[in-house]
Amino acid sequence: MAKDESFDVVSKVDLQELDNAINQTNKEISQRYDFKGSKAEVRLEGESLKISAEDDFRLKSAVDILQTKMIRRQVPIKNLEYGKLEDASGGTVRQLIKVHQGIESEKAKQIVKDIKGLKIKVQAQIMNDQIRVSGKNRDDLQAVIAFLRENDYDLELQFINYR
Repeated sequence: MAKDESFDVVSKVDLQELDNAINQTNKEISQRYDFKGSKAEVRLEGESLKISAEDDFRLKSAVDILQTKMIRRQVPIKNLEYGKLEDASGGTVRQLIKVHQGIESEKAKQIVKDIKGLKIKVQAQIMNDQIRVSGKNRDDLQAVIAFLRENDYDLELQFINYR
């Protein structure tokens, strides 16, 4: 009797690595010549990032530095949702960036629908903020993983608990 093989599809951001990237960004901002005397900073507040600077050029530069540090630390930047630039007190500007953890139900339903549309003998079920895919054949599961890597769901997908 063949046993079922399975894996989980998740979308998580390592908050410790994100915090390290933020610390490196703030350090680089304090040392760069074009930020001399600037009050630009990046802060993590709960599940979102708050970036503030004197003008929109410095703010965009700070975002660019943050993205570079995140990529170097292998923190997915696809899971960031950028808010609009807004004026803050003291003539500064700020931007709020949400960090998405987990797969939202709408995207999860779309992923499950796409997996079922493959016509491969696997079952996909939504479990809270992740998706479990199970089947009898490992090759089918690997085909599903390859399919999900090819498609863009505006999230960085990780595949864990492959059994």
